[in-house]
Amino acid sequence: MKRSNLRRMAGIGLVLATVGALAVGGALEAGALPVAATGTVKTAGDPLNVRRAPTAGATAVKTVANGAAVTIDCQITGSSVTGTYGTSMLWDYVPALGGYISDTYVYTGSDQRIAPDCGVGSGSGQCADACAGEGQYRSSDSHFLVYDTDADGYSAVVAYWLKGGAGPFYVWNSGGEGTKVDKAVSVPHGGWVFYKVCVANYTTAKPDLKSCSDGITDFAA
Repeated sequence: MKRSNLRRMAGIGLVLATVGALAVGGALEAGALPVAATGTVKTAGDPLNVRRAPTAGATAVKTVANGAAVTIDCQITGSSVTGTYGTSMLWDYVPALGGYISDTYVYTGSDQRIAPDCGVGSGSGQCADACAGEGQYRSSDSHFLVYDTDADGYSAVVAYWLKGGAGPFYVWNSGGEGTKVDKAVSVPHGGWVFYKVCVANYTTAKPDLKSCSDGITDFAA
């Protein structure tokens, strides 16, 4: 059953309350989206790339086979992709795969949006304009991982703020193409962190951030 492209964009902004309720341990109200959902990868036969961030230009962290069942934790708007089920900007976060897959390659048997909006416990992003910075917050031990994927003349950097508005603080990767920085950051247990993935010229002063991703909210488990 081919799903309507209209449903892919429906509800993008309607599930924030559900995510917030989950974050504070609240019960889901009747009719709310499920915490997770299932689907089946459907390609022309080739494996599907799993991306570190919900963009077609983000690094492929692994692949998943055509026909594989996946458990979708949440969904998010990213770059536009044309796949088996049309063209969409909707991406599915699959924790077991460690990244995102385009929803245009996932069969769910439903014409409705099937999972909550991402943003809590699934944070990772790529700077805008197909630039070289990628970042991920690891909730389990409060670490930022910052990747530089291309020799574009800039350093990859994550700018982040803590609950109450303290910040911005920065985690830099100035090591060049193909490198990764793994840095512990001080976020209290259960505390919130809001961040953006950008590029900039390295400096110990306030940087001129360029091509920043949309803001991502996450928490320290």
